[in-house]
Amino acid sequence: MLMASISSSPRTVEEIFKDFSARRAGLVRALTFDVDDFYSQCDPEKENLCLYGHPNESWEVTLPAEEVPPELPEPALGINFARDGMQRKDWLSLVAVHSDCWLLSVSFYFGARLNRNERDDNDGDEEDEHGETICGSCGGTYNSDEFWIGCDICERWYHGKCVKITPAKAESIKHYKCPSCCTKKGRQQ
Repeated sequence: MLMASISSSPRTVEEIFKDFSARRAGLVRALTFDVDDFYSQCDPEKENLCLYGHPNESWEVTLPAEEVPPELPEPALGINFARDGMQRKDWLSLVAVHSDCWLLSVSFYFGARLNRNERDDNDGDEEDEHGETICGSCGGTYNSDEFWIGCDICERWYHGKCVKITPAKAESIKHYKCPSCCTKKGRQQ
């Protein structure tokens, strides 16, 4: 098996997702395909052991990192002790749940290290998606820096300022009706 020091340092949202997917593949392999090997390595007579998934889709059972603070969040400690006295299926389910939590904490750890630009992963997709959208009131084009609200009846979009709706006011509106639809049927909800 590999050393627990195998690590990666993802710098983009895509790299974090790839790291997550690879580590998950390693953990799934340990808990399914390699389950007999994994089970035998988790001897309750040994010290506190952890299950690590690595960014190269491998896994290992080993002692927790000795570094303080550790390079990454630590997986559940003492998985081998929990094995003693539990049904194998129940123990594997417990390890799987803790492994999922660890995977999420590693991803959040990497995500927290990204700056705002590195976290903004849309590469202009939002502008492209809404580029043809025009305000039903003034005819202006979509700009992601402005607040917009969509009518739930006619599905036209409006600048919030054109229809006198602020983001705070929009929070309390369950179904927005534009001025045009309000004059046709009833009033704004």
